[in-house]
Amino acid sequence: MARRRREEEHENHERWLVSYADFITLLFAFFVVMYAISSINEGKYRVLSDSLVNAFRNDPAADIATIKYDHADNSPKKPIATLRVTPAPASPALEEEAKRMRGMAGNLRATLGPMIEDGKVRVTQSKRGIAVEISDSVLFQTAKAELQPNSINALSAVAKLIRDTDNLVQVEGHTDNQPIASPQFPSNWELSAARAASVVRLFAGEGVAPQRMVAIGYGEYRPVEPNDSPDQRTRNRRVTLNILADNRDDVAVLPAEGGAGAQ
Repeated sequence: MARRRREEEHENHERWLVSYADFITLLFAFFVVMYAISSINEGKYRVLSDSLVNAFRNDPAADIATIKYDHADNSPKKPIATLRVTPAPASPALEEEAKRMRGMAGNLRATLGPMIEDGKVRVTQSKRGIAVEISDSVLFQTAKAELQPNSINALSAVAKLIRDTDNLVQVEGHTDNQPIASPQFPSNWELSAARAASVVRLFAGEGVAPQRMVAIGYGEYRPVEPNDSPDQRTRNRRVTLNILADNRDDVAVLPAEGGAGAQ
């Protein structure tokens, strides 16, 4: 009897689909679990966010309700606590310094009142101190660094207001972007520095301690306007007196016995 011929088995080229489907199913389950355990508790997030916002606003009476949540469905329940955010009180020394600086700024505005009204002088106050910005047309002739006679009285009055204080003073010279090339001033650097030094010398002559002062020439490189028109360039030509509040690191102070002279 003839032996029955064994049928050949054909290789299944699509078996990988089974493993691939299992892999996709497991991956989907993994992401479902990860999403479930990482869901944000919106109520608690809102409470934390409100607390931080009120803290940075320094709201003196900010009451934030703390919410109790059911762990099963995260549903909000009744408030169980209150978080009060109170800003730290300022020290008496800082309050006294701020009051003194406000008084000095008021005296400067009163002294320079006519020039402020004409738009030639600006007096502003910040945490850093008091800035007195003076147009160069009040102080100097074009391309010159010698103080004009009619500006000396105003600067002398400013010097008298600050000479009995211990505030450090930065005198900054600024120009526009128009080039200058004279035998005395090869560039705007020299012109701005010489103008700042002229003001420092006058202050020293009026009794302001030289070791409290510094003269800085910025030239054309710190404009307050774009230099696109004559009015803007006029605004950029200025001398700024910075009367610093309590920031002695901004100006190097020489010891009293170490020598005089503006730095």
